[in-house]
Amino acid sequence: MARISGVNLPELKNIEIALTYVYGIGSHLSKKILLKAGVEPRKKVKDLDAREVKALQDAIESKYKTENDLRREVKTNIKRLKDIGSYRGVRHSKHLPTRGQRTKTNSRTVRGNVRKTVGSGRRKVDLK
Repeated sequence: MARISGVNLPELKNIEIALTYVYGIGSHLSKKILLKAGVEPRKKVKDLDAREVKALQDAIESKYKTENDLRREVKTNIKRLKDIGSYRGVRHSKHLPTRGQRTKTNSRTVRGNVRKTVGSGRRKVDLK
């Protein structure tokens, strides 16, 4: 089992796809890393030998931030925006979209599936 940046890669997938399981590595970056490490992209993870896994680890750790380092950096960037009181920071604080999307509809991704609908305003009377 290959373990890269603290993530166990799925054994039956191609290494090109399996690298995307690491936070911070997408498909485009995965292709660049494989080219730099000299590993065949269509090779399965279970077929990698120790030398290839080591080459992949070195290629990733030398140039890119992944997993916890990247998560920490993103959190500190958001905290900085909140602390200086910027518009984007306020939007993050209120759990609203930060990149100009509409909020009357279609903002469920950020807000969660919270349906804030208002009834008629009239209370129901309990019958005895």
